[in-house]
Amino acid sequence: MLAVCHTVVTEVDHKTKTIEYSASSPDELALLHFAKFVGMEFLGIDENDNILVKFQGITRKYHLLHVLEFNSTRKRMSVIVKDEDSNILLFTKGADSVIAKRMAKCD
Repeated sequence: MLAVCHTVVTEVDHKTKTIEYSASSPDELALLHFAKFVGMEFLGIDENDNILVKFQGITRKYHLLHVLEFNSTRKRMSVIVKDEDSNILLFTKGADSVIAKRMAKCD
């Protein structure tokens, strides 16, 4: 989720062959770096609006359908994506007090 639910932009440094991230906030960048640290590397968004994430050596695609931007009223941001199995997923991140109210209990 952390490697997919964000609005970070990438640039490839052709000299070092590394990906550089540009984020709207330090928090968003920190979460993306943590995702990479635990093995989910955000590679960028391709020309077909696919979010590319490398996990265990395999690049996975999540087609970006819509972004619900963060704002001070919602106190969260969300993305709607379609995975490679055609499942439509909603990923949301934000303030604990807002997210907890929207969680369903599972039996």
